[in-house]
Amino acid sequence: MKLFLSSRDSNMGTSPTKPDFVSALADQHVKEREDITLCCEANTGGVTAKWEKSGHPLQCVEGKHSMRKSDAKFTLTIKDVKKEDEANYTIILRNDAGSASCSAMVTVELKEWRSAQWNEDPMITTLKDFRISNEEVRELRFLLHGPVGAGKSSLINTIKSIFEGHQFINCLASSELNIGTSFTTKYEKFSVGTLPFAFYDVMGLEQGQSKGVRSDDIIKALKGHIPDNYEFKEEYSMCEDNKYYISHPTLNDQIHCLVSVITADRVTLMENDVIQKMKTIRAEASKLKIPQLVFMTRVDQVCKMTQKDLTKIYQSKKIKEKMEECSTRLGVPVNCIFPLKNYHEEIKKNEKLNCLVLEAFTQAVHSADDYVKKFSHKET
Repeated sequence: MKLFLSSRDSNMGTSPTKPDFVSALADQHVKEREDITLCCEANTGGVTAKWEKSGHPLQCVEGKHSMRKSDAKFTLTIKDVKKEDEANYTIILRNDAGSASCSAMVTVELKEWRSAQWNEDPMITTLKDFRISNEEVRELRFLLHGPVGAGKSSLINTIKSIFEGHQFINCLASSELNIGTSFTTKYEKFSVGTLPFAFYDVMGLEQGQSKGVRSDDIIKALKGHIPDNYEFKEEYSMCEDNKYYISHPTLNDQIHCLVSVITADRVTLMENDVIQKMKTIRAEASKLKIPQLVFMTRVDQVCKMTQKDLTKIYQSKKIKEKMEECSTRLGVPVNCIFPLKNYHEEIKKNEKLNCLVLEAFTQAVHSADDYVKKFSHKET
């Protein structure tokens, strides 16, 4: 099948018209196994047309792709769409007077590969009624860590907003335009109303040994050696002779679940140094038998389908790819990775957003309680 379609201006000897689009290609959303047709119309038929897929010449497959031209109208039909067909498609028109191009994103909706609960009320009720398996443990403690700008503070704000019924913004969060410096400087505790849950926020991880929170300080926090409101030092880590150092931590001082927070749109761009720090912390948490989860934020920034409808998140090829990439880079099983979205621009309640966060948080709560149950006998 030819990749180029051509025709000549019927009026020989006249100057050709520079190509432009009367109607451009439009983004399309299609389910697997369906057919799809991209179409556009030019201002002249005297052009050659070339189709590209994600910046490369489209490799046409007989019976799969069909390119047609009728006067100044151009179409590309893709039959029996598979997940591999999701891409940005571009048509380039050319003649002696110049060229023009337009593009469209084809998003393929996969068969749902993970189920989700889209009613927040049962999850909120379950968490509000939750009782820790050991009555002597006052609260389940979750430590959030990750790169600067990953959304740790925003995640805490989001969870508190869900349970407190209004937008909570007391936990300072960096904006998307200022992700080079961590707003968090202390080992700060955030409670969730009267519920037996506490989040601990730390400085973000940065490239370089002397920047951001130090890995050994996070490990000390996991073990319960660091008190609330301790101010981290980039230059050095807490020592055992520090007056604030907790020498004999109990279950009430220790972390019960480690949550790594990363952004879906920056997984690929994360520095290897930061990845290695996260792996070092995870390895120590594994030795301590502390459960670990990954909350992957900003899912709306990597998938237009998810941006428009969060309930499509587990039918998104992009989201699945990002979860698999995260799994590979961090060494975390995919079933321990939870894609979600924090409140950022929204000022009103978004139940679908809440449901994704609540599902992730519910898993963290049960994992933390399992840890408490397992290690309670050591203190009796």
